[in-house]
Amino acid sequence: MFKEFKNFIMTGNVIDFAVAVIMAGALGGVINGFVNNIAMPFVGYFAGGMDFAELHYAMDGKEYATVAAAKEAGAAVITYGAWINTIVNLLIVGFIMFLIVKAYNKTKAPAEEPAPAGPSEIDLLTEIRDALKK
Repeated sequence: MFKEFKNFIMTGNVIDFAVAVIMAGALGGVINGFVNNIAMPFVGYFAGGMDFAELHYAMDGKEYATVAAAKEAGAAVITYGAWINTIVNLLIVGFIMFLIVKAYNKTKAPAEEPAPAGPSEIDLLTEIRDALKK
């Protein structure tokens, strides 16, 4: 049973998958850092300096300056600004992943074009047969 487990773990697919998961985690950290520290400040700047994370609706009907103040007061808060941030993050991350995949696809060798199709074997055999008949 140990040999079977060892063979299973050492197969290329499992190793490749493990490397992919580790790289995805590292790449995710880099992309999240880019989004949070570089891209979102630009979005906030072009949105008039607005911090989407602070957009909220307090269910008790009162106005609070910040989400933290509303939560401290014990109000149920709908933080739709955080949801907007999540959507913007998704779009930015999706675009970055698109660029990465596009660049990766350019590095791959182009697929070989199939040889031009000639007559099929049946056509050739038919021609040979007809030539022999003559």
